[in-house]
Amino acid sequence: MPVLLSAASRVEVRSMTKLAVPVVLAEIGWFAMSLVDTVMVGPLGPAAIGAVGTGSILFMTLMVFGFGTLLALDTFVSQSFGAGRIDECHRWLFAGLQLAVLLSVALMGASAAGLAMLPRVGFHPDLLGELIAYTRPLMWSAPPLLAYVVFRRYLQAMNIVRPVMLALVAANLMNLIGNWVLIYGNLGMPALGVVGSAYATVASRVVLALSLFGIIVYSERGNSSGLHDVPFVWQGDRVRRLFQLGWPAALQITLEVGVFAAASALAARIGPLASAANQVVLNIAGFIFMIPYGLGSAAAVRVGQAIGRRDAAGVRRAGWAALGLASVVMSHAAVLFVTVPAALIGVYSTDATVIEVGIVLLFICSVFQLFDGLQTVATGALRGLGDTRTPMMLNLVGHWAIGLPIGYVLCFNRGWGVAGLWAGLSVGLILIGGSLLMVWHVKSRATVFVEEWR
Repeated sequence: MPVLLSAASRVEVRSMTKLAVPVVLAEIGWFAMSLVDTVMVGPLGPAAIGAVGTGSILFMTLMVFGFGTLLALDTFVSQSFGAGRIDECHRWLFAGLQLAVLLSVALMGASAAGLAMLPRVGFHPDLLGELIAYTRPLMWSAPPLLAYVVFRRYLQAMNIVRPVMLALVAANLMNLIGNWVLIYGNLGMPALGVVGSAYATVASRVVLALSLFGIIVYSERGNSSGLHDVPFVWQGDRVRRLFQLGWPAALQITLEVGVFAAASALAARIGPLASAANQVVLNIAGFIFMIPYGLGSAAAVRVGQAIGRRDAAGVRRAGWAALGLASVVMSHAAVLFVTVPAALIGVYSTDATVIEVGIVLLFICSVFQLFDGLQTVATGALRGLGDTRTPMMLNLVGHWAIGLPIGYVLCFNRGWGVAGLWAGLSVGLILIGGSLLMVWHVKSRATVFVEEWR
């Protein structure tokens, strides 16, 4: 990895950090919703923790296909913004909303079908009832979630990130209060348990989408044309182009989240304690993961804007700046997981077995932290270049052809339990991270400017 010592590189690091910090905080704010749900149901016992954690990740496994498809907005809006074409930014916003409507219908149908299949999956009986009760209302958050993604990608690609962070803070406060009221029956409301947690999450996501729409309207007030400079009409060609670029990114994210969902489902077959430990560690690792994920989003924007400016050197500086920052963060995370694992797990559960198993899982997490950060940021940087297929293929091979099969054998055939699942996932992430780093190095050096995106 190049050492960022030149004046231009130092400027890029400062610019990347200025963009990335609010983006990272926004990602953490987004992730905090499911984290709060898991923590708030903790006093209900391991079955509630496992049900909420498993329900969240199974639902998000479906939703990330929609999220990933709409990540194509990073490429089109940032490149348009870099070229000074605000009217094009507006057209891509409208096309994104139209695609979000189509995706909402498809994903809600898939959620309903998946919900009907849950009794056949083989979950532990203590988990199944709570899991269905939590997941059924949660699926109604699909439309506001996809609207939020469209609004956020649009704002982010135009360097409007701080208001997004504030909107997420407000939505999280609403989710926290809603959980407190509806789970345990405070303020005269009925105690709904895990169902109350789902209701609070749905309501907070509706508020989040409406808030970002308000931010867009407010931010456009200073433009002479505003959003009305282009008509809000069906844009079939743009919707098609968004989907063509976005579906490999969607599949890549689905493969990545899906492999952890599969591991969660397998852990749920072992029993409530193994499932609870798995979900606790998944929440801790996922919380840290939001930092490189935010850096990857910032890298996609900065690389895309450099493409729009036709700045080849800027393309490489942007990608390497984000990769360098991610390396520092994830190395510190690995040290944290090794030195204070019990304290981290204790935030979620006081069960001795959950803590004991969780310590082992956090140690395994520490092994792949650096590579997880590198693969996430390299994926974002490649998306800025317009390459979404390479990360998809590497995730397919690394996670599903190598990592998960190894984890299954170690877990069920070798008797390693849930630790075996995480050991296999670690192998896959190390292979993917190293491979994507090399792909970025090669492709960023061979940047070719085209007009096709216009």
